[in-house]
Amino acid sequence: MLERLGRRAVRHRWWFIGAWLVMAVVVIGFAIGLDAKLSDNFRIPDAQSQQALDLLEQDFPAQAGDNALVAFQATDGIKSPTVQPAIAASVAALGKLPGVTGVTNPFGPLGGAAISKNGQIAVVTVQFDTKAQNIEKSVFGQIEAATAPAVEAGAKVAYGGAVIDYLDQPPSGNADLIGLLAAVVILLFAFGSVVAMGLPILTALLGLGVGLSLIQIIASFTEIGTVAPVLATMIGLGVGIDYSLFIVTRYRENRALNVGLETAVGRSVATAGSAVLFAGSTVVIAICGLAISGIPYVAKLGYMSGVVVAVMMLAALTLLPAIIAVVGNGIDRWKVPSLIHHPDRAAAERAASGVDPISPRASVWERWATLVAKHAWPFAITGTIILLVIAWPVLSMRLGESDDGNLPTSATQRQAYDLVAEGFGPGTNGPLLVVVSLPSPGDDAVLTDVATALGKTPGVKAVLPPQVSPNQAIAQIVVLPTTAPDSAQTADLVGTLRSSVLPRAIGTSGAHAYVGGVTAAFIDIGNRISDRLPYFIGAVVLLSFFLLMLVFHSILVPLTAAVMNLLSVAAAYGATVAVFQWGWFKGLIGLQATVPIVAFVPMMMFAVLFGLSMDYQVFLLTRVREEYDKTGDTRLGVVRGLARTARVITSAALIMIFVFGAFVLNFSPEIKMFGLGLAFAVFVDATIVRMMLVPSIMEILGDANWWFPKWLNFLPRLDIEGDSGTQAPAPIPEPAREPVGSGV
Repeated sequence: MLERLGRRAVRHRWWFIGAWLVMAVVVIGFAIGLDAKLSDNFRIPDAQSQQALDLLEQDFPAQAGDNALVAFQATDGIKSPTVQPAIAASVAALGKLPGVTGVTNPFGPLGGAAISKNGQIAVVTVQFDTKAQNIEKSVFGQIEAATAPAVEAGAKVAYGGAVIDYLDQPPSGNADLIGLLAAVVILLFAFGSVVAMGLPILTALLGLGVGLSLIQIIASFTEIGTVAPVLATMIGLGVGIDYSLFIVTRYRENRALNVGLETAVGRSVATAGSAVLFAGSTVVIAICGLAISGIPYVAKLGYMSGVVVAVMMLAALTLLPAIIAVVGNGIDRWKVPSLIHHPDRAAAERAASGVDPISPRASVWERWATLVAKHAWPFAITGTIILLVIAWPVLSMRLGESDDGNLPTSATQRQAYDLVAEGFGPGTNGPLLVVVSLPSPGDDAVLTDVATALGKTPGVKAVLPPQVSPNQAIAQIVVLPTTAPDSAQTADLVGTLRSSVLPRAIGTSGAHAYVGGVTAAFIDIGNRISDRLPYFIGAVVLLSFFLLMLVFHSILVPLTAAVMNLLSVAAAYGATVAVFQWGWFKGLIGLQATVPIVAFVPMMMFAVLFGLSMDYQVFLLTRVREEYDKTGDTRLGVVRGLARTARVITSAALIMIFVFGAFVLNFSPEIKMFGLGLAFAVFVDATIVRMMLVPSIMEILGDANWWFPKWLNFLPRLDIEGDSGTQAPAPIPEPAREPVGSGV
């Protein structure tokens, strides 16, 4: 079927290209015309933080919205004759902004707690009646204008809080352009031709434009996280270029053997295209499996990344063959010096002349594969030890969320965070909201016991007076911890309040208390994902085992692949923990301080890496099996299979490493974390796993690699290399009506 699709793309190349261009114009134009609002709505079904928020939205809507923090600093003192009137005027102006339900006044009856002990810092909370994503971007300018009197009086003013985080997001940088440039350089060296290099880049860019536009369209109808386009760009750009690389490489191999244009394209789509379809589908399935997390925000991140991967896969299978047909023989035009020779043509020449690939004329990859095969046990043991050592830090992984204290010091949110921490302690940046559902409207006697118990709890710095809702049904108590929002001590405090302090304080009063707020919500996300992560990993590993079993009709091949995947992912987790949580080399990636591992990152990393490792695994093992079927010799199959795929795997891995690694330059700690983790995992997978562990273990297992119980023979066998995947294509004359492109 795929071969027919490839041939049809050659015959009707301009229809295929035209259809893609029309679709791109329509989708991109539609996306531009819509008002898409990306937002971070961390709803966690059945979690305490969500129950607290639901109560506020139902009975106390004035306190259910997000807020902005405005921090003032004056070296002469907040109450100096010139500064105090200016700050008072700023507070009054903030209270008049649209959607604001209240502003704390540092000079009011209860304002003493909003001024630091040294009298130089004051913090003002601006409460809105809605979530940040519903507030117009122009409001940030209005906030700045409202605080202009304080600035003119000589006070330093910085802004923070959820509203500011949404309205004033720092620039994401040029990570995608840097990754793209690296891909261009790598493809030039791999192909030795400007035209050949341009095909994967052109296909990936057009597919990425359509995919990101689809995200914008979807975001116009439902809430999508703000990091979704960045993650989708990172993943889509990497897999898009790699998928096209595999097809272009196979096409050039076919043309090198004098196969006609239509046949060469058709067979390329049937072989490499089948592997692309298989790998891409597994990525989409795995990444959509994030729904197992039970958190809509995380699930939607997976869905959006899956949309882009699906578009990239479709572009590689339909758009790329049509572009190749237009280019034709011109694919090798505009040659540049290449550091990598064409091993497949060399291998074909040696095979034709009867030269053994393990002879002195063998390529460097053949020599390496032979070395690994001859010393299989030392390589297997060494590779395993290396991965286990790198993975060791994962034992101390702590899931959480980064806060504004991890942003660059140039960001106003970071400046506000530092001022608040300096004046009132780090815990003030992450207040906890204790929402108490009263036994009956107006029966607020229990609030005194609750507030007293909270104030006596170790780890609590201050407890603000309870605020009762207008209908007297619930009350909100703000609790300020002594530790920062992302610290383990704050997470322990939330657990203590929920498990012992609040139940004892409420007793048999009939009231119910819930610990909520942004900090508690992030803790709940981490706990939820920690609980679901083993199930997710188990489901993905079982899926990979079953799919590979159907492809190779083997038990040990998919079993070793599953173990290899787990080891490479564990190594990526370990490296991520060492850098972000332990702080090793954090300065090299622009990380301001250590942070816990962002809760959704391990789950998304596993989903993406599963698909990528499946891609490399299938690409390598199909060639190994092909050679084994020809010779019946496992060592010869491994050596030849590795030699024929190493160049492509290395090129694909380098592209992935640079594309993912470039996102370390992003300001966001979670994007840095994702980029570094994926880049390191691909590096480990393409070197230690593919070049050491896989060949050495296959050599050790020998013919047992292909053992398959007879009672399982009823299972179908997936042919992902097409009908021509097991033999070199013979030259076939083209029909007279088939035009052969002459170049660009």
